[in-house]
Amino acid sequence: MLTNPSQVIIRNSHLLENQSVLLLNHERDHLALELLQNGAKVTSLALDYHHYLAVAPLQNRGLNCYFGHQLPEAMTFDTVVIYFPKAKSLAPYLFDLAANSLKPGGQLLVAGENKGGIKSLPKLLPDYFSYCNKVDNARHCLLYAAQYEGGAPKLDIQQWLKQYTLTTPQGALTICNLVGVFSEKQLDQGTALLLEHLPQLQGRVLDFGCGAGVIAAALLKAQPELILDCVDINAMALASCQLTLAANGMQANVYPSDGLAQTKGEFQAIISNPPFHDGLDATTDIALSFVRDSAIKLSSGGIWQIVANRHLPYADTIATHFGQVNVTAENNKYKVYQQHK
Repeated sequence: MLTNPSQVIIRNSHLLENQSVLLLNHERDHLALELLQNGAKVTSLALDYHHYLAVAPLQNRGLNCYFGHQLPEAMTFDTVVIYFPKAKSLAPYLFDLAANSLKPGGQLLVAGENKGGIKSLPKLLPDYFSYCNKVDNARHCLLYAAQYEGGAPKLDIQQWLKQYTLTTPQGALTICNLVGVFSEKQLDQGTALLLEHLPQLQGRVLDFGCGAGVIAAALLKAQPELILDCVDINAMALASCQLTLAANGMQANVYPSDGLAQTKGEFQAIISNPPFHDGLDATTDIALSFVRDSAIKLSSGGIWQIVANRHLPYADTIATHFGQVNVTAENNKYKVYQQHK
């Protein structure tokens, strides 16, 4: 089953005939494989690990799949297809990445849902591309085409980085935030409440949905002896977390994981401000699966603590998997749940 943007792309697959194609920021479907019917070679770069896992098993001589915020080595293509990002601030980075991946005169295609901001593309596209033309309008999506005219700056991740000092209950931290990653220049209210009520921890700790590394850095600021694993599905978040840890002279294991599936062994503590958005839609599926899997991954005597919007229905799931529900702090927007195994 193809997503709506992918269906619009496949409707126009004649534009990709006999070309080398890069799918950039693609969605969770098998479009990459289907494009091989027209394209000579397809490469995919997912910024979402969940999306990468959907296509990675399909790799063959004509299809190469990667996860990350950029390709592992310099490659050039006849066409780059961008899925317009849910986080609009990420779009200019993707245009820069596309330009660095296109042959001179190469084709850029951009697809996205009408409600996702793609209508602003003509104003956003940098001047090293020709004016973009609307190619198709279907499935509540738009498809635009432009040509790379040369002159794009060499990709430098540091130019897409905001670095600032953040005050936390554990002390001042340097936060490194790449475009498209949730982390304001002040502590968000949910994370602030969580950090104000952190217990003393020990041993191996998991930071689930680590984002830019605010919670991870605060944990290590308070207890540098902790052995910390930081997981996320977002490539820009993982890169941000690594940069934040390095800026504060800290170390942790930072890696992608679809939920807790790629984590190894048990943890003495699991701490999180869990995500509840998948793309443009709010969902508790990710967090509810996280509760279930946490009960399995937490060692005997371990501590599980999260902060969540108070209107989200966590209590029943927590009771099911932990046997009780303990709210250790709350305000008019958030609750902190702390469970012991």
